[in-house]
Amino acid sequence: MENRSFRQAMSFGIPDLALECVMAYIDDPHDRDAVSLVCRKWYNIDSLTRKHITIALCYTTTPARLRMRFPHLESLKLKGKPRAAMFNFGIVAEDWGGYVGPWINEISEAFNCLKSLDFRRMIVRDADLSLLVRSHGHMLQELKLDTCSGFSTDGLLQVTRSCRCLRTLFLADRSIIEKDGDWLHELAVNNRVLENLNFHMTELKFINITDLELIAKSCNSLLSLKISDCEIFDLAGFFREASNLEEFVGGSFNNNEAVGDISDKYSSMSFPPNIRCVGLNYMGKNEMPMLFPRAALIKKLDLQYTLLDTDDHCQMIQRCPNLEVLEVRNAIGDRGLEIVAHYCNKLRRLRIENGEDEEENGEDEEGVVSQRGIAAVAQGCLELEYLAVYVSDITNAALECFGSFSKNLTDFRLVLLEKEGIISELPLDNGVRALLMGCQKLRRFAVCLPQGGLTDVGLGYIGKYGNNIRWLLLYSVGDSDAGLLELSKGCPKLKKLEMSSCWFSERALALAVMQLKSLRYIWANGYRASKTGGDLLAMSRPYWNIELIRQEEWGRLAEQPAQLLAFESGFLAYHSLAGRRTDYPETVVPLYPSFLDV
Repeated sequence: MENRSFRQAMSFGIPDLALECVMAYIDDPHDRDAVSLVCRKWYNIDSLTRKHITIALCYTTTPARLRMRFPHLESLKLKGKPRAAMFNFGIVAEDWGGYVGPWINEISEAFNCLKSLDFRRMIVRDADLSLLVRSHGHMLQELKLDTCSGFSTDGLLQVTRSCRCLRTLFLADRSIIEKDGDWLHELAVNNRVLENLNFHMTELKFINITDLELIAKSCNSLLSLKISDCEIFDLAGFFREASNLEEFVGGSFNNNEAVGDISDKYSSMSFPPNIRCVGLNYMGKNEMPMLFPRAALIKKLDLQYTLLDTDDHCQMIQRCPNLEVLEVRNAIGDRGLEIVAHYCNKLRRLRIENGEDEEENGEDEEGVVSQRGIAAVAQGCLELEYLAVYVSDITNAALECFGSFSKNLTDFRLVLLEKEGIISELPLDNGVRALLMGCQKLRRFAVCLPQGGLTDVGLGYIGKYGNNIRWLLLYSVGDSDAGLLELSKGCPKLKKLEMSSCWFSERALALAVMQLKSLRYIWANGYRASKTGGDLLAMSRPYWNIELIRQEEWGRLAEQPAQLLAFESGFLAYHSLAGRRTDYPETVVPLYPSFLDV
C-alpha cells in the first residue's frame, strides 16, 4: 500500500494513459531528458513514447542499448566523424571511423516503427543500404546521407527501386561513386509521394532531365529540388510540370555565349508560381531578370555560388522585402548589407561565406564586409536568429550593436580574416561581453580570430555571461591557460567544445573539462601537446573516452618539439556508455587510465 502511494505521489496522481498523452506533445529533447529523470515510471513512459533521437557521436552508445532504451523510435539522426573532418585540417583520417554497418544491422532486426534516418559524416557501404532496403524499404519515408562516404550509385539504385514511400532523399557529398544515372530513373518510375530531393553540390553527372520531368509529373507533392550542375535552360519543361515546387537550388548557366544570346535564351524561362526559395549556380547579372517576377515572394535566397558583384547584390536584394534566409559571399560588401538592413526587416538567418572577391578587391570598399555592414544588419534586422560571417574588419562597437538590438539571436559565428593593415581594433573582449550580456537566447557561439583577438579577459567573459551556450568553437584565442580555466568556471550548459590553434597546455585542457560539468564532447588541435598525451589523463573518469588523433607521419614527427607536434595531432574526448570502440585506425591512439582497463 505504501509503495503504491509513493508511486502515485511521484507521478503527481496522473494516470498512465494521461501521462502518455501528455508526453507525446513534449518534443524538445532537453525537456524530455528532464522529464525522464523525475522517477522510474516517467523514465519508462519516456522510453515508450519517444519518437525521435539525435546521437551526436555514434560511439557514445551502442545500437543494442538504443533499442532497449527507445524501442518505438520513428526517427533517428546519427553523427559519425568529428566536424573537423569536413574541413582540411588534415587531422581526421578518412578511416577514422563512424561506420554505419552495426547500426543498420540492429535497425534491420528491430525498430519496427522507424520511418526516418539521417546519417551524417559516416561511412556507408552499398551492402548497408541493401540490408536497410530489405528490412525497412517498405516503410522508409526519409533517408539522409549527409557528407557520408563509401557508397555508390548502385546502393542508391536499390534504395530508389524499393523504397516507394520515400518523401525525402538527401545526398550531400562529392565522394559518391557514380556508375550511372539509373538510380534517378528508378526514383522517377517508382515514387509518387516524393517531397524533397537533394543532390546539390555533388559531382553526379549522369542526370537525365527527362527523369526530373517525370518526377515532377508523377509527384504533385514535390516541394523542394536541389540538384548538381545542370543547364538551367534544359529545365524549362521541369519547371512547367512542377507546379507546386517551392524551393529550387542548383543548376548552372552557359556563360560562354554572347550577352545578347544569354538574355534571349533565358527570357522565356519562368519559375513555378509557388517558388519561395531559390539558389542558382553561376548566375550573372544577365540572368538575374529570371528572378525578378517572383522576387517579392522569395523567402530564402542562396547567392553563394553566383557571379554577382556588390551592385548586382544590391539590385537583387532590394526586390526581396520578404527575405527570411540569405546566404551570400562577401562580394555583397558593406553596401549590400546596408541594403539588406533597409529592405529585409524579416530576416532571420544570414550566412556570409568568404570568396575570391575578398582577395581580389583588397582594401577597396566593394566586396569587403566589415563593422559597417555588420552593425547595419544588427540595427535593421531585429528578428535575426542566426549569423555566420567572414569579415575583413570588426570593432567592439559593432559587436555591442548585436547586444543592444539582436535579442532573438541564438547562433553567432564570426571569422575575422587576418589582413595586414586592415584590422582596426583588437582585442574584442568588450564587444564579446556586450554581445553575450544582451543576447540571452544565444545557444551556439563561435569566434575565429587572429592572435590577440580575444584575451584571457574575453575568455572569462564567455564563461561569466555564456549561461545558455551549449556549443562553443574557439580559434586562436586566449593568452594563457588562465583564460581557459576562467572560462571553465562558467558556461553551465556547455555540452560541446571545439578548439583549434589555442595554445593551451594539455593539463589546462584536462582541468577545464573537469570543471565544465555539463560537457559531453571536446575536440582540440593546435595546443601545447606532450609527446605521450599523458597530461590528458587528468580528465579521465568512468564513461569518458579519450582519443589522440595523429597523422600517418606521426612516427617521423615524434622526435620534434612538442610545439611542432601540436599542429600534427589533436584529441577527441567524449562521454560514452559504449566503452571502448574496437575500430581504431592507426592514426588514433586511445588513452585510458589503469582503473578503466580492468
